[in-house]
Amino acid sequence: MRTRLAIKTHALLERFFPERRLFLRSDNDTRFIRLKSETQAVAFFGATAVVAWTIVATAILLMDSIGSGNFREQAKREQITYQQRLNALSSERDTRAAEAVAAQDRFNSALKQISLMQSELLDSETRRRELETGIDVIQETLRNTMKERELVNDRLAALEAQIEGGDVAVAASGGADSTMNILADALAKTAAERDQVVADAQSALIRAAEMQAEIEAMEDKNDRIFRQLEEAMTVSVKPLDKMFKAAGMNPDTILRQVRKGYSGQGGPLTPISFTTRGAAPTLDTERANTILGQMDRLNLYRIAAEKAPFASPLKDKFRFTSGFGSRWGRLHAGTDFAAPHGTPIYATGDGVVIHAGWSSGYGRLVKIQHEFGIETRYAHQSKIRVKVGQRVSRGQRIGDMGNTGRSTGTHLHYETRVGGKPVNPMIFIKAANDVF
Repeated sequence: MRTRLAIKTHALLERFFPERRLFLRSDNDTRFIRLKSETQAVAFFGATAVVAWTIVATAILLMDSIGSGNFREQAKREQITYQQRLNALSSERDTRAAEAVAAQDRFNSALKQISLMQSELLDSETRRRELETGIDVIQETLRNTMKERELVNDRLAALEAQIEGGDVAVAASGGADSTMNILADALAKTAAERDQVVADAQSALIRAAEMQAEIEAMEDKNDRIFRQLEEAMTVSVKPLDKMFKAAGMNPDTILRQVRKGYSGQGGPLTPISFTTRGAAPTLDTERANTILGQMDRLNLYRIAAEKAPFASPLKDKFRFTSGFGSRWGRLHAGTDFAAPHGTPIYATGDGVVIHAGWSSGYGRLVKIQHEFGIETRYAHQSKIRVKVGQRVSRGQRIGDMGNTGRSTGTHLHYETRVGGKPVNPMIFIKAANDVF
């Protein structure tokens, strides 16, 4: 069987690779080398394999070179895009900072305007009440004048009756000129008094009409002031309500805590209830008291915002590297800011340092306890500049940025916790930019 297979294989090779002889001739002799079919086939397939391997290897090298070039180009494009994104974020941050300064100026200007409106409103209310009192006095005077006019008319009628009786008596007796003169003088004086009473009554009516018109104009002015104040209060208070709710805090609870600490009175925004002197409150009085209540709420919000951590922990240039939320199957409880090593880190609000030292994966960590159950954390610092128990203020430097603890690069891990639960720090940072 093997012989037959070998014979058939040899015959097949003979068809494609016939036996050849390579002659080598010298001066004295001639020799030849016999090239069998099998030898030629092995040489052919070996050469073919070498050529194929060379082609494949060359193709792989070319493809790898082309691919490496594409990867380099793609990396360059991604680097350029990333740099452009960083520049855009930096510009946006600068714009937000400028907008925050402008918003703070607008807020302060609005507070001053509201204070002026409050003073103007109080003056207007006092003037209106004075006018109402004046109208009451004029009306009382007018009623007295009318009574006096009636008395004068009665006296005039009596005198005329006496004069008629006197004429009869004079005709009968033939004299009494002195009596007639007295009666005539009395009649003239009474008529003059009557005319004066009528003139005074007309003047009082004119003055009352003028004062009524002045009151109506003042009421229109007060209505405009009320509308402006109501709009200003709505625009100012609603964003603050929304801001504290978004941070997971109850605005009413916050305001109650602030009110407990500020129970005194005084100042341009102190709420004052208009007295009604025992009478039912008017519509303007109710509107004024409502506005003053909202102004009190706004003032308490301002005090609360000064105590809460509504600020950014960095003042130098930085970039966001990781936000709040789920990451690698776990909750990333803060926001990461990347900047050069040693970048100053600042407290975002007034509070007391409750931790300043090493803490496992946080590295060098500072914890600050603020009002209203808010706590902030500043991790991975290279140097801590505060001590436990120290009271710090917003904007006070508390440490330097570093790479301590479980960290892959120099950055600040910043956390905000309300009632022990982590809250997205960007709520407070954006509130500082958008509201204040």
